[in-house]
Amino acid sequence: MTQLIELCTKLNIEFKENEPMTKHTTFKIGGPARFLVYPENEEQIGEIVKTAKAAGIRLIAIGNGSNLLVDDDGIDACVMVLDEHFADIRLIDDETIYASAGAMLIKVCRFAYENGLSGLEFAYGIPGSCGGGAFMNAGAYGGEMKDVLYKCSHIDANGEAGFLTGDDLKLSYRHSAYYDNGCIITGLYLKLKKADKAEIKAKMDDLLSRRRDKQPLEYPSAGSTFKRPEGYFAGALIEQCSLKGRTVGGAQVSEKHSGFVINRGGATCRDVLDLCKICSDTVLEQTGVTLEMEIRVTK
Repeated sequence: MTQLIELCTKLNIEFKENEPMTKHTTFKIGGPARFLVYPENEEQIGEIVKTAKAAGIRLIAIGNGSNLLVDDDGIDACVMVLDEHFADIRLIDDETIYASAGAMLIKVCRFAYENGLSGLEFAYGIPGSCGGGAFMNAGAYGGEMKDVLYKCSHIDANGEAGFLTGDDLKLSYRHSAYYDNGCIITGLYLKLKKADKAEIKAKMDDLLSRRRDKQPLEYPSAGSTFKRPEGYFAGALIEQCSLKGRTVGGAQVSEKHSGFVINRGGATCRDVLDLCKICSDTVLEQTGVTLEMEIRVTK
């Protein structure tokens, strides 16, 4: 990592070595990242990408770490954190919002409401950043990012700035072009619609209340653990198989919502993976339905 250390020192980019990933994921699980950096702008991201590529160093970009399960042995890579330096939210025109990749979805939802813009209410309460939301086409309660996202800015695998728009984003269920292209999302362009502020707020409040009532927000987790199988709900299948409350080490199938595997305290990555395997194997055996993990596992 010598080249990256020299670059960060030269450009005054904050970095840490052997940084525990428990501090950077909502699951509060994971060993240390070999190298972790906090770029402040796109130019710095580009320089980091170029240096890492030349040195043969793997790069992983994260925001709030809300859909991430990190291996107990950590990450032998450079982890790039897009945090408050990438939290810009602003109006492009009367119906378009630009949000930097590190901006939290819940803050963008509030910004939309304050400007009388509707279409993003479904994301109110999703505990992720905009970059992560675009990367996985986040969705809830009948809405998803593809309904409002029409353009993303990024830094590509060669360290150059670029964009993807429209169909090139390849937005589908919990997937986008960014899963495969090696680019780092830096900003989102969201097309919304003017609406009555009272109606927007009522919908946001309703969805947030439903989340609090039904989801185990009091425990660390990575949100919904499994993707929704076509024609089914993962949580219902898991509960049907009498797995609600099942534990492995510090990991547990939530007693509040079976679609969530939570960290009840001291859970390891292995605990979570073993519990997820029990769930998927049991559901397949008893119902014939295959469960696919929604959480990204990284090492």
